[in-house]
Amino acid sequence: MKHARRKPRSRFRDRVAGTTGALAVVLGAGIGQAAAAGKPAAAPTAKEAPLDTADAPGALTLPAPSGHYRVGTVNLHLLDTKRTDPWTPDRRPRELMVSLWYPATHTAGHPAAPYLEPAAAAHFLAVRGLPPNAVTLPTTAGHTGAQVDPKAGKLPVVLYSTGRGSDRATGTALAQDLASRGYLVVTLDDTHDDSEVQFPGGRLEVATMPPGVPASRVIAARAADTRFVIDQLAAINRGHNPDVDHAPLPHGLSHSVDMNRIGMFGASLGGAVVPEAMHVDHRIHAGANLDGQFFGPAKTRDLNRPFLLFSSQNHNRNSDGSWATFWKHLHGERFDLKLRGSEHLSFMDYAALWPQMAGPLGLSPTQLVQMFGTIAPDRAIEIQRTYLAAFFDKELRHQPSPLLDGPSRHYPEIAFVR
Repeated sequence: MKHARRKPRSRFRDRVAGTTGALAVVLGAGIGQAAAAGKPAAAPTAKEAPLDTADAPGALTLPAPSGHYRVGTVNLHLLDTKRTDPWTPDRRPRELMVSLWYPATHTAGHPAAPYLEPAAAAHFLAVRGLPPNAVTLPTTAGHTGAQVDPKAGKLPVVLYSTGRGSDRATGTALAQDLASRGYLVVTLDDTHDDSEVQFPGGRLEVATMPPGVPASRVIAARAADTRFVIDQLAAINRGHNPDVDHAPLPHGLSHSVDMNRIGMFGASLGGAVVPEAMHVDHRIHAGANLDGQFFGPAKTRDLNRPFLLFSSQNHNRNSDGSWATFWKHLHGERFDLKLRGSEHLSFMDYAALWPQMAGPLGLSPTQLVQMFGTIAPDRAIEIQRTYLAAFFDKELRHQPSPLLDGPSRHYPEIAFVR
C-alpha cells in the first residue's frame, strides 16, 4: 500500500517538543519550568507579519520604545586579562561583547543598529534551519554612536543577562525601552556559552561549552563577567575607554554613568544569574528574574536588597521549589508577579519575532500558543516594560509606583502572588 508523501518540514519544526521546558531549550532560552497544566485553546491575538518572496524577505519588527527619549547604542569589545575563558581549552583571556543602550540626542546621521551583526544574524537563522534570505531580522531603535542626551542627567545603570545558549540581542525590546526612559542598559553576551557572538572584523564565536556543564557553574562564570563589566563602566565614568579596539565612545557618555544606582535583570537562566551577581558585586542595588529557575548556592543565601520575581502563567513560587526557597531568603523589598496568559518564552524577543516567522519555521497557531501562551506578543512586552520600569524607578530613582502596590485595572493580566 502506498503512503501519501508528506510535505517536508523544517529542521526547527522537527525539534519542537510538547512541553514548555523542551521548547525553551530548543530556542536557546535556557532552563524551563514545569509544563503547563493544560493546553489553551485560543491562538495568540497578535498579527503575523506578511512574508515576502526570497528576493525581498519579510522584514521583522519589534515594538517601538515607549519612553520620551530617543535611543542610542554602541557595542563594546572587552578583554579581561585577569581571567581565562572557562569554556575553551586554550586558556585564552576572557573576551566579551556588550551593547550599551542609552537616551540619545542628535541622532540624525547615526544609522539604526541591526538586531544582530551579519555573521551572527546568519548563524542565528542557520541554527533554526533557515537560510539567510528567509527573513530580515529587525532594525533596532538604537542609533549607533549617537550623542548621549544631556537632559537625561546621570544615568542609572541596568544590566541584562539572557537565557542559556541564547545571545544578548534577545533582550533588545526591553533594553531599548528602558533606555528611552533614561537608563543606561548594558546587555551582556557570554562568549562560548551564547549561541553566537560576533566580534569586530566579522569574527564569530559560537557555543563551545561542553555538554552537561552544571547550571551553577555557568551562573558563576556569568556573575564574574558581570562584575568585570561593571568595572569597565566605572572606567568609562572616569573618562577612560576600555574598548579593546579603541572604538570611539558616544559623546557625553564619560562622567554620565551613575555608579551609585545599578540594577540587573535576566530572563530564564539569566534570571538565575542576577542574585549570584548581586552576591559577587554589592554595587548591584536591585535585581529582577524573568521566569528563570534558580540554581546554585545563591538561592539559599540571604539577600537584603530589593528583588522582583516575574513569572509566566504556570510558574511561580507555589510551583517552583527554587523560587519558594529563594523567597524565604529575601530580606529586602520583594515582589512576586505573574503574567497571565504567558509562557516561558514570552519574556524574550522570541515572543515578538516567532509569530512573524511562523511560516518559514513551519509553526502552527497551536504550537505558537504552546510556546508563548494566549497573550498577544505586543501586550506581553508592553506589560513587562511597564512593570520592569516601575520596579527600577522605585528602587533606583526612588519614584514609587502604585503598580507595585497591588492589582491594576489597566493591567488585569498581572497577578500578585501572595
